[in-house]
Parts: sequence; C-alpha cells; structure tokens
Amino acid sequence: MRMTRRLSLPAFLIAFFVCLVGTAPAALAIDIKRVVSPGGIEAWLVQDTKVPLLSIKFVFKGGVETDPAGKEGQANLTSTLLDEGAGPYDSQEFQRRLADNSISVSFTATMDGFYGGLHTLVETQDEAFDLARLALTKPRFDEEAVERMRRGVLTEIRRDQGDPDFLARRALYETAFPDHPYGRRARGSVESVGSITRDDLNGFVRQRFAKDNLMVAVTGDIAPEQLEPVLDRIFGGLPDKAAVQPPADTVPKGAGETVLVRRPQAQTVVLMSQPGIKRDDPDWFAAYIMNYVLGAGTFSSRLMDEIREKRGLTYGVYSYLVPFQHTALIMASGSTANANAGKMVELMKAEWQRMRDHGVTQEELDNAKTYLTGSFPLQFTSGNAIADVLLSVQRDNLGIDYLDRRSGLINAVTLEDVQRIAKRLLDPAALLTVIVGQPEGIEPTRTKDDVPS
Repeated sequence: MRMTRRLSLPAFLIAFFVCLVGTAPAALAIDIKRVVSPGGIEAWLVQDTKVPLLSIKFVFKGGVETDPAGKEGQANLTSTLLDEGAGPYDSQEFQRRLADNSISVSFTATMDGFYGGLHTLVETQDEAFDLARLALTKPRFDEEAVERMRRGVLTEIRRDQGDPDFLARRALYETAFPDHPYGRRARGSVESVGSITRDDLNGFVRQRFAKDNLMVAVTGDIAPEQLEPVLDRIFGGLPDKAAVQPPADTVPKGAGETVLVRRPQAQTVVLMSQPGIKRDDPDWFAAYIMNYVLGAGTFSSRLMDEIREKRGLTYGVYSYLVPFQHTALIMASGSTANANAGKMVELMKAEWQRMRDHGVTQEELDNAKTYLTGSFPLQFTSGNAIADVLLSVQRDNLGIDYLDRRSGLINAVTLEDVQRIAKRLLDPAALLTVIVGQPEGIEPTRTKDDVPS
C-alpha cells in the first residue's frame, strides 16, 4: 500500500540553484511515499538513487517519562546497551561487524520517545538490517557491557553536578512537575542507575518496543517494493502492543516563584518558564512567529537586542517553545555576571510584558515569515536529516502533506493572531524563574543550597 506526496521547495531556493547552475533541477522536488509492509508496519519513504546509501530512523512513543519510580535512568541506560551485543554476537563482535561494514546503529532516549537510527551503504544493507533486528529483539545485556556502560552513565551524572545549566534545568523541572515523571532526571541518579538490573533492562525491551507505538522514516536508495519486506525483517519480530501506559497530561506548577540554586561562580544562569503551547494547537504558528521575534531569532530578536546589543549584559539570551507530549512550556534562558543578574531578569520580564501588551510590528511579522519559510529547506542537507524531519512530522501527527502546507500556514498568520497568542501565553508575573549562581539584586522565594546527586 503506497501513497505519494510531491513536495516543492520554496521559490527562493529554486532561484538560488538557478543562479548557481542555470536551471531549476527537478530533483528539488521531494516525493514522500507511504509504504506499508505485509505485516502492517508503516514507513514514510523518500527514495534517492543518486547515492548508494540508506537511512532508517524510527521512534517508539514513550521515553524516559515512562521509567518506573526508583528506576529513573532505565531508558537512558538501555539506549547505551542495545549495540553492545545482541543475538550470537557479544559486544566486541557486534561493534566489529558495524565498523567493518561502515554501518551505524544508534539509540537515544528522550523525554517522550525512544529513538533509533540505522545508516548503511546499500552493499552492506543486509548485514545492517540483521544487526538492527537483533539489537531490537535480542539484546544480550551481558554483565561486562552493562557494568561498563553503567559506569559511563554514572560518570556523566556526577559531571552534571558541576554544570550550572544542568542544575538550572533540573531545578526548573522539579519545581514545575513535582508530582509528574517530567520532574524526574532523564539519566537518573547515582542510586537509581545503580539499582537497575539485567531483568529491568530486558523488561524495558519487552514492554516498550512494539508495533503499535512505532513510527519509521526512510531515505535513500531503496524502492517501495524493496522496503516492504525490509520493514518486516527489522521490526516484524516485535510484539503487537506495548505494555506500558503513558503518564497523564499535566499543567506546569511554580507560577511566580523564583528559585535560587547557590553556586560559587562568577556568572549567574537564568532560566524561566511558564505554560506553553502544544504542537497540535491551531495557534502553533502564531506562537512560533511570536517566539521568533521575542527570543528565537538570534541577533534579530528583541531579547538579544535589548539585553546584549544595547546593554552588553550577556553573550546570549534566548526564548523557545517546548511542546512535550503531555504538557508544554515556553522558556527563556541566558547568563550574566552576578552583579547584573537582577537587571537581566528585570529586562527579560519587561520584554515578556511588551510582547504581551503590543504583539509584533508588521515589519517584524514579515521578516519572521521570510526567515521561517526560507530557512526550512536548508534542513534537508542529507538523507539522515530528511529522515529526521519526516519522523518529527509523523510523531507530531501533522499529516503526510504537512511540508506542502507549512509555508502557507506560516504566511496565513496575522498581527491579530500573534497579539492573541501573546496575551494567552505570556504573563511575566506567572513566570517560574530559576537562578543558579551568586546573583545580586534578586530576592528568591525558595533557595536550594544543596546539590545532591
């Protein structure tokens, strides 16, 4: 079963290529084919026969937020071990087969998903398919490999304790989500990672990797009819249904609080948040444009202009939308000298208020639209990058025609749309503010002097 969408890149990029080579190559159009295997596994495919390479990206819904209480870090530890021996191959032999055949197999656990990737030459694809299948269905979790990777994770956890940016994120999420898995640590703690057993790891694989929570994106030199049996070959041995329930949706807490984490350092790190907007909200692109003008547009943003360019208080200050599966945040961050911390927080909140009160200008709106539509095709720099985009579109349930519609959705946003979403989302009095360092000019509502592991 196949369905095809043809996606044309914006005219500006076509014009750019015309300037370079004198023509607008037809290859700039991207065809997405929906492929369904005999076993019912679906993938989105962008076929490219110019280079004999193949990239397969996939995600299982449910990431570190589904780790059991007391076993925080289980998803992350599992992600480090799936290519450390599987089926008949111990860690050394599995890694040798990857290296000898120029195959890359990788796994990453994020807040809402467990991601995997396979990158291979066409001539070694059969070996790659088998290694990926074994990693997903028959990981060994040998004692030597488990303890070696556990030591590596524990080293990272201890290293995090010296990173003020990590401490700020940890304090913010623990405050915003005190009774929800989003408030837990993705890597876990020394205690929780130390308690994870081989049975826990095997249970993770059995419960989380299943066909009903799987999404797949493929790019490269493979035809739809060739991909169909490959999908069953790699993923066909997975159970039909995952055995873990996702957590409930949640609303961030901590509105109006200022949490200070004392650290002996010359710079103060500032991290702010309040409830944001989820990816499937009809006002997403109005918020996207608003955030670009506020703090995502690098040196063209209001936060950078007011705080760095005009006053020289920071090297960088940014805002960003964080749409999780079960909640959403809008955040801002930056750092400054301890003596300037109070002033920087004051200016960040003032820009929050200015955007809420007045929205954006017509010039800011037009510039944001030009950038956000024009820069998007530059993400399509490789097969891996295209597969990543396809997977994110699937994950967010945006539809196979989303890339065709994206520019139109952005260009349809009006000044009134931005004004409306700014009033809905932005309230400086409701910001949760986390400060790490020895700041001057700030009165915290709560102080965290201890930094436990």
